[in-house]
Amino acid sequence: MIERTFTVQNKMGLHARPAAMLVQTLQKFDSQVRLRKEDQEVDGKSIMGILTLTAEYGSALTVIAEGMDEQGVMDSLERFFTSQAHEE
Repeated sequence: MIERTFTVQNKMGLHARPAAMLVQTLQKFDSQVRLRKEDQEVDGKSIMGILTLTAEYGSALTVIAEGMDEQGVMDSLERFFTSQAHEE
């Protein structure tokens, strides 16, 4: 199991389009992925779950990945959150 915290860098937050892109990214992996914001935790492969987090710009999201390809999950999320910084 790997746990890491990422900061939402998209000025518009983690709204529908980036949430869908995040789910598409995570569905490529076999690992179970959970996202936590404060005291709320959701399935990282569920767009509805991600949207319920209402992750705004600057929000801290803790990602918990567990499985054979958990390091790949974290590497992909590093790229995802970095590339989302300039989306409008």
